[in-house]
Amino acid sequence: MKKIFAAAVGGTMAGLLLTANFTAPLIAQETKQTKSTYEHLDLFGDVFERIRSGYVEEVNEEELIQSAINGMLTSLDPHSNFLPAEDFDTMRVQTRGEFGGLGIEVTQENGFVKVVTPIDDTPAEKAGVQSGDFITKVDGEATLGMTLDEAVDLMRGPVGSEIVITIVREGTDEPFDITIVRDQIKVKAARVRTEGDTVVMRVSGFTDQTYKNLKEGIEKQIEESGGIDKVGGFVLDLRNNPGGLLNQAILVSDAFLEEGEIVSTRGRDSNDSDRSNAKPGDLAQGKPIVVLINGGSASASEIVAGALQDHHRAVVVGTRSFGKGSVQTVMPLQSGSGIKLTTARYYTPSGRSIQALGVAPDILVEQRLPKPDEEDGETPRSQRFESDLRGSLSNDSLTDDQKKQLEEERTAREDAAKLRNDDYQLSYAIDILKGLTVLSDAK
Repeated sequence: MKKIFAAAVGGTMAGLLLTANFTAPLIAQETKQTKSTYEHLDLFGDVFERIRSGYVEEVNEEELIQSAINGMLTSLDPHSNFLPAEDFDTMRVQTRGEFGGLGIEVTQENGFVKVVTPIDDTPAEKAGVQSGDFITKVDGEATLGMTLDEAVDLMRGPVGSEIVITIVREGTDEPFDITIVRDQIKVKAARVRTEGDTVVMRVSGFTDQTYKNLKEGIEKQIEESGGIDKVGGFVLDLRNNPGGLLNQAILVSDAFLEEGEIVSTRGRDSNDSDRSNAKPGDLAQGKPIVVLINGGSASASEIVAGALQDHHRAVVVGTRSFGKGSVQTVMPLQSGSGIKLTTARYYTPSGRSIQALGVAPDILVEQRLPKPDEEDGETPRSQRFESDLRGSLSNDSLTDDQKKQLEEERTAREDAAKLRNDDYQLSYAIDILKGLTVLSDAK
């Protein structure tokens, strides 16, 4: 018995020694890392003091520290940054859907300011700014080398004042200037209208008003159409939608899904992971849906497109989306400032990340430029039909009401065809819905 006890004690002692042997290097390593961190903080303090006391001109200490903080954040990724008190307030106002400025969503690419998208019905959009444009100068001052915040600050100004931005655009040989008058930007996040028997839902951003606007608009259009049976399908237009609030993207996705996962977010710590699921209820009541996307569709709009695509609830049409698959958390700090920090990646229901890849459309459709007017005033030769011939026989198989219905359907198709000259991608989406409706009715 004594031998067994001795062996047990010996085993315990060996276990303790083994644990100590593993723990000691870990403690030493952690101590070394902590010491290194404090040494680098001392280095920062040393550099700051040398700049403050020895720079050729007197420096603003607060701005110097803020610039250092912002440099630390922007070195992480393009979407993390420091928000001084004024910018922090502006950002909170923007998520409410009303703010002052030009009306463009911008990012930074290889040191250049790049337009993600112009916002609908804003000065920038009306002036002709396009998704993918690079802004190289603001009022003659080069933006290369500036932080994104510095460039944005240059573009801000009093409502009614003019600003000249210099644009470099793919396919254009030379840079060119665009003059824009700053205005108060009031964004209605969702507009809903009817084209023929198709309900078109234009969602330009995800503010705290998006789902509310969308739901009200859908219900109104269904009522004005005479009920859901009179609606052929829905087009959800997310083109040039730069994103916004994650919870609104979840609500919009849920609006057309009865069940299943919408999106999952995964942070560095497994405890920070989250998963959102759909609740019963479909605003489209099972009708077919086409989602339109392009290179200006980013972040929250990609969450919606990816969720509806993965659940086979919608056909995604257009071109590849922007590819921003990360989630930013806005954290308030002292003195009214804050930081926007990338804290997670998001994944579509099938588990795919769209980071740097984007959402690939089911049907690739490039946007076509509007067709130019006919040259020399000539019009295409009119086509002649049997009914145009003198003395042609009448159709005795249809009643007057049936003939009237056919004429109305023909007119609707002709109106849809005209839309191809104005918005080819939208017209294509409506054509797809027509085909899906015909197949559904044939079953």
